[in-house]
Amino acid sequence: MPGATLGEVTDESFTGSIKVKLGPVALLYKGTGSFATVDAEARRAVLKASGKDSRGNGTASATVEVTLSAETGGTVAHVVTDLSVTGRPAQFGRGMITEVGGKILDRFAECLAGKLAPAEESPAADPSPPRSAAADSDPSPPQPAASRSDPSPEVEPLDLARFAGTSVAKRAAVVIGLAVLLIVVVGRLRRR
Repeated sequence: MPGATLGEVTDESFTGSIKVKLGPVALLYKGTGSFATVDAEARRAVLKASGKDSRGNGTASATVEVTLSAETGGTVAHVVTDLSVTGRPAQFGRGMITEVGGKILDRFAECLAGKLAPAEESPAADPSPPRSAAADSDPSPPQPAASRSDPSPEVEPLDLARFAGTSVAKRAAVVIGLAVLLIVVVGRLRRR
């Protein structure tokens, strides 16, 4: 999920955080979630999640129902979300949040499909370098490979303005078009 970091996971619940960028403002929501219902036979799950901005600038909670169905060539997930947002992101309005939520879900689905796709097979190669006669006669014990800790990469914040950009531009174009039309009509009426 864009901007999300998963924390502790148990059989039925999880913790995590999501970084959200809204213009110049960065928000960090920390919260919990749980599987309220899991019906493997019906291929249906209901998740409940809630979080609060670490600076107290708002909250978000959601109930997400996911139902899977088989279709030719894959699986389709039908998702219904009941979302409640307070604080700065709520300034987007209901319609905009619905559009942005859909785009985020599409991006998540693309990422998940990529991770679940079968890996391309490459010819197997021996990763060890060939040994020379000098190496075989070296009496020193083999040295273990240097251990590297692979820290988790920094998660890029979910940029709500970027996800909403095209929607905002379309709405702005309509408003600008109406304003130009109004100016033209008023100009013609004044000339008469």
